[in-house]
Amino acid sequence: MNDTPRLLLSEASFRPFSLPALLGLLALWRARTRVRRQLASMARANPHLVEDIGLTRRQVALEIAKPFWRA
Repeated sequence: MNDTPRLLLSEASFRPFSLPALLGLLALWRARTRVRRQLASMARANPHLVEDIGLTRRQVALEIAKPFWRA
């Protein structure tokens, strides 16, 4: 579940407004959306698995509610 790319524009080795930076940012946003959808699905279908990975229901709800651009 922690397969989210870790690209930050400040860490990029290219200009912040370059095409590779934009594509990296879009990939990061897609990954966050995918992970949050998977977490929501897991919380609905198998709530015991959420507890097994060490998250509370509140933590899951807060993570799911975040917009895709927030880390």
